[in-house]
Amino acid sequence: MKNILVTGGAGFIGSNFILHLLEKYKDYRVVNLDKLTYAAKREYLSAVESDSRYELVQGDILDKDLLFSLFAKHDFAGVIHFAAESHVDNSISGPAVFIETNVKGTLSLLEAARAHWLDAPFKPKPGKEHCRFLHVSTDEVYGSLGDTGLFREDTAYAPNSPYSASKAGSDFLARAWFHTYGLNAVITNCSNNYGPHQHDEKLIPTIIRKALAGEKIPIYGDGKNVRDWLYVRDHCSGIDLAFHKGAAGETYNIGGRNERNNLQIVGTITDILQHVAPPGSRGLAIGHYKELISFVADRPGHDRRYAIDATKIETQLGWKAAENFESGIQKTVEWYLKKYS
Repeated sequence: MKNILVTGGAGFIGSNFILHLLEKYKDYRVVNLDKLTYAAKREYLSAVESDSRYELVQGDILDKDLLFSLFAKHDFAGVIHFAAESHVDNSISGPAVFIETNVKGTLSLLEAARAHWLDAPFKPKPGKEHCRFLHVSTDEVYGSLGDTGLFREDTAYAPNSPYSASKAGSDFLARAWFHTYGLNAVITNCSNNYGPHQHDEKLIPTIIRKALAGEKIPIYGDGKNVRDWLYVRDHCSGIDLAFHKGAAGETYNIGGRNERNNLQIVGTITDILQHVAPPGSRGLAIGHYKELISFVADRPGHDRRYAIDATKIETQLGWKAAENFESGIQKTVEWYLKKYS
């Protein structure tokens, strides 16, 4: 049995990944280290709570003593690091916690892995030659694109929010621990995820929740900010490939090739809701959910467009998204309909 540490595994992407990992690899045992903040839900992993291959540890990645004790107890062969503060609006109003968790927390994890796996720089301990640290990051570290172009792995970093700056810092730490100490580290940068388990504060759950309640659906600025949308389970399969088959020290961008602006997103979702849960069936005095769209003041420093070139992971590791936006958003709306009903 191979022990894997997953940090932030009770959150949106982490919980989907743990379900993916335990379903696919019967010889893996997962320890989920999660602080269980507002964005985490134990119930996301209710399907594996009784599985002997799964353990939840409530704790903070800033707790160095806890990290060292977990490494000593479980002798981890790998780390998949999701734990992070991730909501851009929150980073604007309170940036300090993003530096603490995303930068200092990543440092603590890297140091625990280094102490457990390496005797000296570029000298793995016996039996630790293949232990790997995978750091999960975001395309937001690259800044903002114009109307054309894509983010590649060699695109210069240009973070524009406290959140993206903190994630850029953590990426640089993972890179430095590979180049300085020889720690077997891999970085993945993903585009905007969507799907089951996403927190209510994010765009797509907000659209669905507000619409079903008959409340105004807030859209920043002119609604034409563009994102590349990636179904969460496709992201999980990409992380899986990067962890198992990626080259040490490399970065892999994982994107859905599904560019949509926010107006297109809200239009697609309200059209689906109009069909599966008409306003009249919910006692709402509107003809179409689109009537609830409300434009609000734009977010400070709001990046105009993100889009990822996923060629590297597609060609080198054989990754391919199983969902396009139309199929993925249908599944997502159905999941949130059940949640909000």
